Amino acid sequence: MSTYLPPDVQAGLDAARKKALKQRHKLRVEADGRSFRVIRFEDDGFTLDIEDAPHLRGLVDVYDGGKQLYQCLIVATEEQGDEMRYEFKRHTLATDSAPVDFERASEAPVALLGKEG
Repeated sequence: MSTYLPPDVQAGLDAARKKALKQRHKLRVEADGRSFRVIRFEDDGFTLDIEDAPHLRGLVDVYDGGKQLYQCLIVATEEQGDEMRYEFKRHTLATDSAPVDFERASEAPVALLGKEG
């Protein structure tokens, strides 16, 4: 049995595989006002399509759809075929409130009611 595939068939298969990987994730990385689709996301880093992604370095934001998940400090580490791998130097969960430097009482009032009249 022969494992040879014509170049155009192999290119079509590679394009279909890359498209399926991109559609599986809704994750995207934003850096310098540009957005890049994540192919794979792991605990220590992520990969992007090498055609779309420059050698990113520094602070980036990771989004799932419209929700910000992480703020990360990254460095480009290696090319893996047609993908570029980036590793985290640091990645922090994004929150919608500022951290506090005091303990909040568990029975503290949530809001104040105004006087009527």
